[in-house]
Amino acid sequence: MDLLEQTKELCRLYNIKPARSKGQNFLIEEKIYGKIVAAAGLKPNDTVLEVGPGLGFLTAKLAKEAGRVVAVELDDKLAEVLKIGLMAKEIKNVEVINSDILKSSLALFAKGDFKIVANLPYNITSIFLRKFLEGENKPELSVLMLQKEVAERICAKPGGMSLLAVSVQFYAKPEIAQAVPKENFWPEPQVDSAIVKIKVKKEMPKADNQNFFQLVKFGFSAKRKMLKNNLAAGFKIDQNEAAAKIRQAGFNEKIRAQELSVDDWLKLSAYFY
Repeated sequence: MDLLEQTKELCRLYNIKPARSKGQNFLIEEKIYGKIVAAAGLKPNDTVLEVGPGLGFLTAKLAKEAGRVVAVELDDKLAEVLKIGLMAKEIKNVEVINSDILKSSLALFAKGDFKIVANLPYNITSIFLRKFLEGENKPELSVLMLQKEVAERICAKPGGMSLLAVSVQFYAKPEIAQAVPKENFWPEPQVDSAIVKIKVKKEMPKADNQNFFQLVKFGFSAKRKMLKNNLAAGFKIDQNEAAAKIRQAGFNEKIRAQELSVDDWLKLSAYFY
């Protein structure tokens, strides 16, 4: 029985109706599961936080490679099916937590070094990344299945930057490990996905985080406007003053927010604070 048949059979057996609103599109390609595990580079003493384990196909593979897996599942029925499946396979190094990851205390799983493996719905990507990248004990590595468009935004280069890209790249180095066409899921979603590796920097930028991100938010407040206009509005200063500070930092006063890298924003912040 292939993964599609197994998935459909489990859903029939436990009366599970995948909900688009919860991003419940189950991965049905064995090779992609292998790519996710390989991207995580797991060692026998690793702790893995798996978010959205679904029916547990990936959970079982992670448990073989890691010392401990904490699987956090929001859906009550899926969490129960996952527990039953793990018991049947006699997998004992997995702890299932039936909870909303966004409301869960980091203390539940973030003791010491850990890695994250997650299949994230689009609507929680930004807040999820903020929760874990801004936390005191950051994951050393996150391997995330995201919508392809979101993955490309996170990994963008100057010219195509966004608030999300700057927010992630301030703390970490993201890269797309594998494109995953929508045909690899059931039910088939409307868009393609991608596996993204996000490796946290060993040394964080030396900056006042609150001031830095306030500057960046001001900069991206109106997409079509030049940076000087957005910063003038945000800081409630004259446009000529904003333009002067941008020039002092070494940039063209007509530059737009999407053209700046994290290092550029750090340089610019010195002239606004």
